[in-house]
Amino acid sequence: MADSLFLPLAAKSSNAHSSLFFRNCPSPSRLLPPKSSSLLLHGGEKKISVLGLSLYSRVSLPHRAAPIRALDSDVPHPLHKGSVNFKNRKSYVEWDSLTAKFTGAANLPFLLLQLPQIILNARNLMAGNKTALLAVPWLGMITALLGNLSLLSYFAKKRETEAVVVQTLGVMSTFVVISQLAVGEAMPLPQYVVTSVVVAAGLILNFLNYYSMLNSTIWQFWEDFITVGGLSVLPQIMWSTFVPYIPNSILPGSIAFVVAVASVTLSHSGKLSEKGPKFIGAISGWTATLLFMWMPVSQMWTNFLNPDNIKGLSAISMLLAMLGNGLLIPRALFIRDLMWFTGSLWATLFYGYGNIVCMYLLKTISLEFFLAATVGLIAWIGMALWRDAAVYRYNSPLRSLKELVFGS
Repeated sequence: MADSLFLPLAAKSSNAHSSLFFRNCPSPSRLLPPKSSSLLLHGGEKKISVLGLSLYSRVSLPHRAAPIRALDSDVPHPLHKGSVNFKNRKSYVEWDSLTAKFTGAANLPFLLLQLPQIILNARNLMAGNKTALLAVPWLGMITALLGNLSLLSYFAKKRETEAVVVQTLGVMSTFVVISQLAVGEAMPLPQYVVTSVVVAAGLILNFLNYYSMLNSTIWQFWEDFITVGGLSVLPQIMWSTFVPYIPNSILPGSIAFVVAVASVTLSHSGKLSEKGPKFIGAISGWTATLLFMWMPVSQMWTNFLNPDNIKGLSAISMLLAMLGNGLLIPRALFIRDLMWFTGSLWATLFYGYGNIVCMYLLKTISLEFFLAATVGLIAWIGMALWRDAAVYRYNSPLRSLKELVFGS
């Protein structure tokens, strides 16, 4: 997502859990009854004092939180609309904290994944070898940057702190590479200046919005901008992957741009149905996810056309990509974020592990490396599914997946 997903870096986790139900909510007092009031149980026949509920109270209340539906993916704090079974409250809090730490731990593999390119570019610049920087496509880097900015806005709106820092570091590290390309004259200066302005504006606006310091009109304008940008870039990138087998054309991006502008305009005009604005609001996050999801498709297409190119891939880099994205899966599943889960799982399976499979089939890695990666991946995903089902007190992990996809 990552963002997750492949390019973003990660965050340090937070252990601040002032409330089970409202970890991501700014104003829990608006949702809980006053301390002096009582809660009605069993149709009002019995009462208990709110003051009597400790952090790990054993009182049985209506259980569990509402999962996120696809159109509600960008709604802030969606997990904590309901309540969680008080009998299972301790394990719920512990798993909430642990999944956040997993997201933070993804910092290391993502950082190690990005640093080699930055160091190599710096060495080439210091050696005066500017031609070497032409091997890094600046258009591809800008695409990744747009994806990071879109996901940053998505997670900032939801107050997912760890994921916000993941995407922030992803934006900054990608911008460092772009700056190196500009210094090496591998990227046109006007495009670099525009990119710098967008990055600076995006970081400032997301920071202000995260701390509820931004005017809603300005934030809406920024969301419209990344929606139009993401929706325009995605079809063009997908089309370009298959050139020269299909004609080289900017038509897909142009059509998508017109559709995106028309959709945003209609959304603000009030001429769409009730679900229309929700759909438009979710586009930016989903297009960013699809941009990152397309990266392994593009890589595998290249592997298919030129199998010898697989020898140029680093097995360690693919393992780091699998680890970084895999660490995001438990959190995405726990908060029932279908978009985040889809992107993270896809990148884990088809970018990291998928390329490891290709490398094994072409005999560029050992059987031991392949088996270790396979067993580790299966064990990790199995653990995430089992633990999530245990926390929500389900009999089968399949119910967690059903909630994730279809809602409660």
